[in-house]
Amino acid sequence: LLNINVGGKSFQIAYKVLAQYPITRLGKLALYTDPTKKLQLCDDYLVQKNEYFFDRDPSIFHYIFHFYRSGVLWMMDEMCPSNFVEEIEYWGIHLKYSQRCCRILFEEKQDELNEYLKTEKELEAELEPLESGAQFDGKFLGQFRKMVWNLIENPFSSVPAKIIAVMSSFFVLISIVGMTLSTVEEMKNKTGKLWMEHMEMVCAIFFTSEYLMRLISSSSFKKFLRAAFNAIDLVAILPFYIQILFESLEDGDMQYHEELHKVENVSKLGKVLKLIKLMRIFRILKLARHSTGLRAFSFTMRQCYQQVCCLLLFIAMGVFTFSALIHSVEHDVPGTDFTSIPYAWWWAAVSLSTVGYGDTVPDTMLGRIVAFVCISFGIILNGMPISILYNKFSDYYARLKAHEMSQ
Repeated sequence: LLNINVGGKSFQIAYKVLAQYPITRLGKLALYTDPTKKLQLCDDYLVQKNEYFFDRDPSIFHYIFHFYRSGVLWMMDEMCPSNFVEEIEYWGIHLKYSQRCCRILFEEKQDELNEYLKTEKELEAELEPLESGAQFDGKFLGQFRKMVWNLIENPFSSVPAKIIAVMSSFFVLISIVGMTLSTVEEMKNKTGKLWMEHMEMVCAIFFTSEYLMRLISSSSFKKFLRAAFNAIDLVAILPFYIQILFESLEDGDMQYHEELHKVENVSKLGKVLKLIKLMRIFRILKLARHSTGLRAFSFTMRQCYQQVCCLLLFIAMGVFTFSALIHSVEHDVPGTDFTSIPYAWWWAAVSLSTVGYGDTVPDTMLGRIVAFVCISFGIILNGMPISILYNKFSDYYARLKAHEMSQ
């Protein structure tokens, strides 16, 4: 018998049993005749007891010991997969010796753990700033740039930093409200336009100052440009300056309005200017910098893109299928709106989403049966992935809040 001590617990295994597994650590220990090689396989050797000592987990070695006696590697659900894999790799035993049912459950649990750790790492990276205060040490104007970085990137560093963070969200809301009110008919008079222009100018000046402060406090210009939040900040301020540029071009072209092509250019500039003004709606994305809920929503969409794409695929399949069915049973009805399959796409999309505007409805009994099946399919289709997305969102939001509290 080979005497083994694992973490203070003694075991005895027959040499002939260990010799059946020569590639394992204990199998080599039983087959080697050179004492030097044997000592390289263990942590210590007790001469008095003729016992080989291993400084490993004795609770897991019970499963290793059982494997040598029975030839089957058993695994319990309560064991940590990473710890168990590390232990069996140390002893030189492969998972192929386990039963198929145990191996499938173990691999599923291992995949879940790896996915959890991966998600946890990405969630921590979601909250980590692009820079850190230590990166400014020894650099040009390091103390000044570090102070600016704390003001603009670390709201919990001081009271002024918290005020700037609150003001950033406040100006985003003011900008969105101003853009909304500018479309109201009562605000299109001269006084209303003047107020809206002044409000937009104040917001643009604040957003520009905020962007320049982030640019100054960045240690790497390339990393600064690649950051998603900085791209959103740039999109938030560009429409104001592009609008000024196009308005100046528009004023210059108006001096030659007698020429037809100049008038056409003015019309084109006006359309582009409306599109540029509409880009200001992206400023609301700036709230994600200080909103845990928006960050959790964005993170959920990135993590669940496969489920979302699958949902869109099923919706597209449903739209094509039910639009073809409703057209085939309704196209002969006088005055029907289902004159072709493309015209029925809108009805199928509205019915699948269970919105049901009622602007287009079937007239025949067979068409109403198709509509009922379409609506029922939409209820089932929408109910399947939404619960998954909501559960993941709740989980990610709770974990993001926990990371914020720990920081």
